[in-house]
Amino acid sequence: MQNQNNKLGAFIVPTGIGASIGGYAGDASYWAREFSKYSNLIVNPNVVNAGGFSGINDRMLYVEGYSLDEFFKGKLRLIPVNTKNKIGVIFDKSIPQGILNVHINTINAVKTIYGCEIIGYDITDEEVGVEFCVDKTDISTGTVGNITTVLESGKRLISKGAEALAIVCRFKEDDFDNYANGIGVDPVGGVEAIISHYISRELKIPCAHSPAFDDITISQEVVDPRCSSEYITPTYLPCILLGLSQAPKLNFNSEGLSINDLKFLVMPYNALGSIPVFEGLKKDIPVYGIKENSTVLNVTSNNINDKIKVIETYQQALDVIKRI
Repeated sequence: MQNQNNKLGAFIVPTGIGASIGGYAGDASYWAREFSKYSNLIVNPNVVNAGGFSGINDRMLYVEGYSLDEFFKGKLRLIPVNTKNKIGVIFDKSIPQGILNVHINTINAVKTIYGCEIIGYDITDEEVGVEFCVDKTDISTGTVGNITTVLESGKRLISKGAEALAIVCRFKEDDFDNYANGIGVDPVGGVEAIISHYISRELKIPCAHSPAFDDITISQEVVDPRCSSEYITPTYLPCILLGLSQAPKLNFNSEGLSINDLKFLVMPYNALGSIPVFEGLKKDIPVYGIKENSTVLNVTSNNINDKIKVIETYQQALDVIKRI
């Protein structure tokens, strides 16, 4: 947290709801980085995760959805880290050996280039059994057949010193054409959130998920620029390792940054039906709904509270934040 301005804000784009900015692969990173010039910034992984890239910087607090909700409820405080977190990586037992080897090479590359402290990996005792889909409301969702095997792997890594967990489960291939063309919802984001929410809730440490696919060939088709970072890499693991490396410690006692330190919350305009919005409003924290960022939802300030400040663009919101 090197920012000389100690103001704290939150920049959130929920996953799996087709946000036109932030609903793809790190495509909200630019605006998050702009906001972080004027405020220390809480971001959910969806904002900055970009496959082999990451939009994270040292002014951002990388906080997964369950912990984010607990922070807004006032039950959790965030302690920025001064040294890199020790990361353990959980691999789904069903990942084929060749694909696993690519991910191990990825871990070693991230350790070598960025100096991330990755203590090792653990393979689940059983197959995790992830299924994903986009439901009839166009929201990304899915099921996890055996989440407890992930939990047990996490416990083993924590016993070896892990302070954060990267989770890699096997996902079966599906039709990603709409997503690639920029007209669909990220089909895997919803079930990824289910996995990370559960593990974060149970183990009380930062975690994030990256999918592993059997087909790791690089696409030769031109895709929508917003998801292009995911089409030039065989694994999406680097972004979560970089985010988790500097994720804040989660403290359920009295030490650290609390909701009372928050000066603003920025959300997509029609995705306002969430715990951060409701809890922020209770505490008179300014909530900004950004109209240029549309989603498949239709939960606007008209449905929630007229205290929410509706702003046309992120640039206009940034101009407001500079003056807070």
